[in-house]
Parts: sequence; structure tokens; C-alpha cells
Amino acid sequence: MGTAHLTVDLAALADNWRALDALSGADCATGAVVKADAYGLGIAPVARALWEAGARRFFIAVAEEGAALRAALPEAEILLFSGHMAGDADAIAAADMVPLLNSIEQLTRHFETLGDHPFGIQLDTGMNRLGLEPAEWAAARDLVLAQRPRLVMSHLACADDPEDAMNGRQLAVFHEMTDGIEVPRSLAATGGIGLGPEYHFDLTRPGIGLYGGLPFAEARPVVALSAPVVQVREVAAGETVGYGASWIADEDARIATVSAGYADGLIRAMGNEAVLFHGATPCPLVGRVSMDLLTVDVSHLPDIPDRLDILGPEQGIDDLATAAGTIGYEILTSLGGRYHRDYR
Repeated sequence: MGTAHLTVDLAALADNWRALDALSGADCATGAVVKADAYGLGIAPVARALWEAGARRFFIAVAEEGAALRAALPEAEILLFSGHMAGDADAIAAADMVPLLNSIEQLTRHFETLGDHPFGIQLDTGMNRLGLEPAEWAAARDLVLAQRPRLVMSHLACADDPEDAMNGRQLAVFHEMTDGIEVPRSLAATGGIGLGPEYHFDLTRPGIGLYGGLPFAEARPVVALSAPVVQVREVAAGETVGYGASWIADEDARIATVSAGYADGLIRAMGNEAVLFHGATPCPLVGRVSMDLLTVDVSHLPDIPDRLDILGPEQGIDDLATAAGTIGYEILTSLGGRYHRDYR
């Protein structure tokens, strides 16, 4: 077929959730982060697979994601990281979302517009991104707790590095801000789960680890991506390939042009750095990534390939991210809409 194929292994996804749930411990519930269209893989099929695995609480980033998730999972608890933004009251109510309020302004907006509608709280323990700071929380705490929030949470800035002292500092601040409250607490996402039980509290929120990414090194790969070869040409020594003539053949070469590019989320920075695979054989990406096409050196292959693999058993999302100078999150969430998607 003439289109690139993105395959999502829903069984591997469910296994990853079960493994992270086991690491979270018997006394801790495990949610699932499905923001950004389930990290680019499709919120409806991914959320249903996670529900079947046992997840009951799902986290999204913005209210616009709530309708699709609610349609897929009528009974799930949907928690909204962006809280209660101006103009979101109708969407929050319609999809029965739980906004995680992160400022005095949002507290006021929520109580004035939605009254008794459920909510949660985000606290800033040092990341300086979202959440009530300690002084704000101290001023609002009694009033907020009287309204019985569903969850009080914060987010770790450096959990990918277990040795970073920031982890311990944030843990201490979270204890100072929340010890003694009778509300479920959450601090750990994927990286925090790996830091140990003292970071788990009542609920963990795995995200990238569900989808096969670091720092959950034991994750099963979830995504495979292959693209068809459009044309193969012979390039003589000294000739160039691609925009800007950024690759020059040292010797005669056979170059395959592959149907995928930065319009499909294969970011331009991986040009002349990444590899594709034919089975277990690596094939260097040569020249720049263009909007719709890649050029790949297949001189060493005995036969002309019909397709080449971008993601698969030989190369995961973090391997490709390293070649592009980025992180697995960006690789996943950049995947474009032109792929033929298979859910297995």
C-alpha cells in the first residue's frame, strides 16, 4: 500500500499499565494520562484499552479533549490538568470533568459558575508551572477543604533522574502542604512511580510509560511505524541528495525515497542523523527531512525494499528521539494524521 502505517499494540499498552499499577502498590490507585490525543495514538481506542486493563481515572490537558474521552468512557472519572479556564464551564459540566484548580482565580471562577460541581486542587511544590503556591494554599486551604475536593496533587520536575535532589525537596514540600488532610493525594507520574513508595501516596498518574517511553525502561513497545519506498535511484560518487545538498555521496550509492516527512511528525532535526530499518538491518537517513519524503541509503541491502521501518523492534521512540536531539514525548505527540492506523 502507498501510505505509511502506524501500528498501535493495545495489548502492550495494557500490559504497561498493569506493570505500573503493580509498581504503585496495593494501597495506591493507578490512573492514566491520555492528554494530547493519548500522546498522539488516538484517545478513544487507547482509553478503552486502559479501561479494560483496570484504569478508572483519566487525566487530560484541556477541556476540549473531554468530550471525546467521555464518549469513549461514559463511566470514567476525567480529571482536567488545566483546571477551570474562562469559558470552560459548559464543557466541564457537559463531559462531567473534574477540573484541577490551580490558582485563586480558578477557585473563584469554579465556585461562582459551577457551585457544587466536583473539583480537585493542584499545588506548586517547586516546579513553578501550575498550582497554588504555599502561601496561597495556606490562605485558601480551610475554605477549599470544606468543599471536599476529589484530589490534591502536585507534579515532580526532575523525576526522570532518581539522583536529583529536587525530588526530595518537592516531596518534603508536598508533605508540609498536605499532611493531615482527608483528601486523596497524588504526586507521581511515570518517573515518580520509579522513585519508590514514599512518592506514591493515594494515586499515581502514569503517562509516557504507558506508551513505551522512558523512564519506564521495562515498558513493552507500543508503537510501530513503517513507510513505503516510492522510488530508488543510483547516485554517483560526488552527487548530493536533498534540500540544501547537505549529503554528498562518498562513493556510488543506492538511495530510496520514502513516503513520510515532517508533515507526518518526523521532525526535521533527524536529517542526516537517524536510521530506518529493513528487518534488523539499519539504513542511514541521508539528506534533510522534507515535508513528505525521506531519503535513505540502501546500498548495502541485497534487494530493493518495498518498505522501511521507522519505529519497531529495532528502534523505539527514545532511540529515534536521541537521533533527533529531542525526547520520546515529542516523537509520539508529533505523529501526523496521514498514517494508516492499525490497532491490535
